[in-house]
Amino acid sequence: MFLRSLAVICFSALVATPSLAQDRRVPTSPAELKLSYAPIVQRVQPAVVNVYAAKVVQNRNPLLDDPIFRRFFGVPGQQPEQMQRSLGSGVMVDPSGLVVTNNHVIEGADQVKISLSDKREFEAEIVLKDSRTDLAVLRIKDGKEKFPTLDFANSDELLVGDVVLAIGNPFGVGQTVTHGIISALARTQVGITDYQFFIQTDAAINPGNSGGALVDMTGRLAGVNTAIFSRSGGSQGIGFAIPANMVRVVVASAKSGGKAVKRPWLGARLQAVTPEIAETLGLRVPSGALVANVTASSPAARAGLRLSDLIVAIDGHAVDDPNGFDYRFATRPLGGSSQIDVQRAGKTVKLTVPLETAPDTGRDEIVLTSRSPFQGAKVANISPAVADELRIDADTKGVVVTELAEGSTAASVGFQKGDIILGVNNQKITRTGDLEKATRETARIWRITVVRGGQQINVTLGG
Repeated sequence: MFLRSLAVICFSALVATPSLAQDRRVPTSPAELKLSYAPIVQRVQPAVVNVYAAKVVQNRNPLLDDPIFRRFFGVPGQQPEQMQRSLGSGVMVDPSGLVVTNNHVIEGADQVKISLSDKREFEAEIVLKDSRTDLAVLRIKDGKEKFPTLDFANSDELLVGDVVLAIGNPFGVGQTVTHGIISALARTQVGITDYQFFIQTDAAINPGNSGGALVDMTGRLAGVNTAIFSRSGGSQGIGFAIPANMVRVVVASAKSGGKAVKRPWLGARLQAVTPEIAETLGLRVPSGALVANVTASSPAARAGLRLSDLIVAIDGHAVDDPNGFDYRFATRPLGGSSQIDVQRAGKTVKLTVPLETAPDTGRDEIVLTSRSPFQGAKVANISPAVADELRIDADTKGVVVTELAEGSTAASVGFQKGDIILGVNNQKITRTGDLEKATRETARIWRITVVRGGQQINVTLGG
């Protein structure tokens, strides 16, 4: 199973060129085997921090939902509270005290503290959270000094076999350094975040290393450790890290003052090429990203991308599957353009796609508070930006669940992020205002029509 706790760095599927490979060599003498990583560790260790997050949770007794039992157990407001704590790692990326870590380390936290390698502790505030990459950016409060930082490596230059160091705080034992190699690049079938493009490493990573640094032999940040594959809960030599080039995008958004990461929007839905599709298209190997839908007036449409086009490269980088394309496209800087190579009717066509954000007009996002099965759900109208965030077709119409409060009624009855609400008690839902109005009405039975994963579901719940 995957443990959301660490990872190691493996990056894009690059082909080793002679110019890159000639800089690598194996040890040529016993003396070279005695060389040490200590100079690199001493330089980078001060920039790796421990992240402590805490949140207050209420121990909810389900019997309190019954008014008869409340007489014996007390009222809901008197239920005992408990402090939950989590431990992770982080990397200082700006001298002012900006720290990048994993989103799952600080998710839902009421209080966050940063502990430096010299044991000093600071209160921290959450600047930006990005669940799509599982990254978050923190800032040390009242920082009155310049903190040591790590520079970003170009993760596109990493090669399988490169030596890397993983630094973090496994199991809370204290800052620890392990070493290994990059085992694989461009891992896209991991299933951790929206952007599946991870560095894989065999450097030992364990719970508590989440958000820690994966550094190369120049002492630069190659990736942020995010997850491990383990049957025991500990390191089994398979760890995954978010590539530095993706981390750089999230940090840049935080530095610019944004509360959300701004990324280029393609406006097309892509699908993987199966062996059957490859045979139909006359391909020797099942590779590339097949265009399954193009949104009208989107950057893809204006660039001339068509249904059934096969995307094989972007800006000179080969595209093996839709995940690989999504990663490459998401790390491109806004305001410019990207060149996409597509196979169309047996010929290669080069298209220039403008790099711009998805329109977000008419979102009208609200939190539903009325007593109903939707209580505690945040919903929004489906705009191109919302569709892009939730990985649904931009042509979809309706109201979608964008967030669920922990322990809320909506979460407990089984609603999920991405659920599209079509109807409530025979009322058609087209805008968030429609749903808000429907939830204000008293009902003993709630009949709800939901689309989840492209499939329509009819649900009946008690009032």
